[in-house]
Amino acid sequence: MTEAVQDVTGTRVQWPAVRPEVVAEVVAGLSARLQKRLDGAAAKLAERPVERTGEDWRIAVDEETELVLHAPGGVVATSGDVRCGCLLAPACVHRAAAVTVCPLADGEPPAEQAEDAEQAEQAGQADQAEEAERAVADGESRTSAPVPLPEGPQDDAPATGTLGAAERAAVDQLHRVGSAALAAGVGGTGAVLQAELLRAAHRARLAGLHRPAAAAVAVVTRIRAARSGEPDHRLADLVAGLRELLGLSTALSAAAAADTAGPGVAALRGTARQVYAPAGGLRLYGLFSEPVLTATHAGVLTWAVDAGGGLHTMAEIMPHTDAAAAAPQAVGAGNRAVRLGDAVLSHREFTRAGLAVQGATRSAAGRLGAGASVRAVRAAGAAWTAEPAARLWAEPPAAQVARALGAAALPPEVRPAGGELLFLDVTLLGAVPYGPGGEPRLLADCGGVVVALRAAHDHPGLAHRGNLALLATAPGLRLRVIGRLERAARPELRLLAIGEPPATQPSDTRTPDAQPPSTQPQPPALALPADRAGRVNLGLERLQTADLTLPPRDAAPLLTALPPGPLPPTTPVHLLARRVEQAVTGGRAVLALGSGAARGDRSRLRSAGLATGAALLEGLLGAAVDQQRDVFGRVVADDHEAFAAAWLAAAWYEEELASALCATAWSEEVAGNQL
Repeated sequence: MTEAVQDVTGTRVQWPAVRPEVVAEVVAGLSARLQKRLDGAAAKLAERPVERTGEDWRIAVDEETELVLHAPGGVVATSGDVRCGCLLAPACVHRAAAVTVCPLADGEPPAEQAEDAEQAEQAGQADQAEEAERAVADGESRTSAPVPLPEGPQDDAPATGTLGAAERAAVDQLHRVGSAALAAGVGGTGAVLQAELLRAAHRARLAGLHRPAAAAVAVVTRIRAARSGEPDHRLADLVAGLRELLGLSTALSAAAAADTAGPGVAALRGTARQVYAPAGGLRLYGLFSEPVLTATHAGVLTWAVDAGGGLHTMAEIMPHTDAAAAAPQAVGAGNRAVRLGDAVLSHREFTRAGLAVQGATRSAAGRLGAGASVRAVRAAGAAWTAEPAARLWAEPPAAQVARALGAAALPPEVRPAGGELLFLDVTLLGAVPYGPGGEPRLLADCGGVVVALRAAHDHPGLAHRGNLALLATAPGLRLRVIGRLERAARPELRLLAIGEPPATQPSDTRTPDAQPPSTQPQPPALALPADRAGRVNLGLERLQTADLTLPPRDAAPLLTALPPGPLPPTTPVHLLARRVEQAVTGGRAVLALGSGAARGDRSRLRSAGLATGAALLEGLLGAAVDQQRDVFGRVVADDHEAFAAAWLAAAWYEEELASALCATAWSEEVAGNQL
């Protein structure tokens, strides 16, 4: 629904982004009759041509009516920026349909213009794209006057950290609307219910509950992607978003009921923006850069390591209004200058160089600030095989996996930088059948464990997939790699960067004269130009055949198939996962219809020793069916509280079990993992 359309000039124009609270306000202004027509009107409006003139997006609704979206910087910030020429405006369905079609602007945009510690505490300076939030007196009033968002919760919460009355009301509303969205499923969560969830998110943000508010906006974004069939939609992301939203609201409700306080409640609240603290002098060594590509933003994220082995990030991410130009924008951002002090080098250059920084500031998540007091000059870099970068690869793979799984469970604002990254030494085995389906995958040997290597991003405009295809032609190639852990029952890694491995010591101590001439072909190796410093950013730079030294074509490949051996025992966690996903896609009614067919799933879970999983599945199906009816046999609407609680318990159990299985998969002691 948010796909770019072509205007009369032949230029592809994408709908501008819209602030979530604007959607809630405009949709709430419709009458009940027009709300029933909103989904159909939005589908029709999405097919109309869009023409952009400066900061105005114009859509011809019909021959007499024109819709204008005023979006400075590509974002509709207030309800007054949506204007329609029909007689029913402003309470017309055209305005509501327009904000429904537009993609949602990020609720808490990432800090792209960092500053020093004092500036970071001031509203509006953490991000150049962050717009002033609109204050709303209560959940029903609708005003378009933008005013700065208050710095703290606007309620009677005491300083001890317990929840006040306004916070409790916001949490209750979030949980109620989130439960209704879960019970309705993707197909039943139309524009009106989405707007209710966005209204609840805005109320939570005004109450200082930034983390639950951001989770609610993310859920609406993913529901829209699912309903419109966007190619980057992943059901697992939607399940995770609902689990996060309902989990946060449940935990906050429990804290309010117990009247507890402490750092746990503060973590559940979250923060409005990243806070930068002084970090003093830093000696940084560039590691790699990766392209960042979302529905509304594109750019590059660069990683560096300091002298003590700590990881830091610098970003160059900007909004985009054209989906076709997003990938080139992300790749081109790698050539933009690093905004840190007086340093004069691009992000791509910094991955092979270094920086000496004075007066540095740093967020809890590792983002470096770029305030006026920061000073930085270019310095020499370090090879991945030398200190301090080499210590990142010294940690055992199993310990790195445990660290990555633990980091994934933390809130993004406090998640340690690089917590999800793995630093491994591998030997490519080639593209061979792998997994239950036998699909060809590029496999690698990591200390005796077979790992499937995947592209970090599937967008064809990025270099990931092409580079992976070329690497698949070089079995036996030894690499030092950086990637993100893919949580799966078998070891999988999404590749971000590769480099030359450490030099190997010869195992034979005889003199060269005494050694017989080698009759075996030399294994493949990287042959990168000197300016690449022995490493490649797989999303920004394309490997060429000349960058690899390959053996003769008639040489036998290292491995054509995995050696026969015992496969690791399969745990039927998918039996529970598919019911959890079915509830999200089809809703409570669809899940109730399949309760009879799920009896076999419960038996299989018990047979596999997952008695708790079987009990949770039985409770979920029972809650789906348990609905009261009136004397005429019609279902009586309820608040879906019991169903949401049963689904949340099953979803968290499946999440924890999947993480445990992933950690076990990387263990060398598991049968079937070894070569």
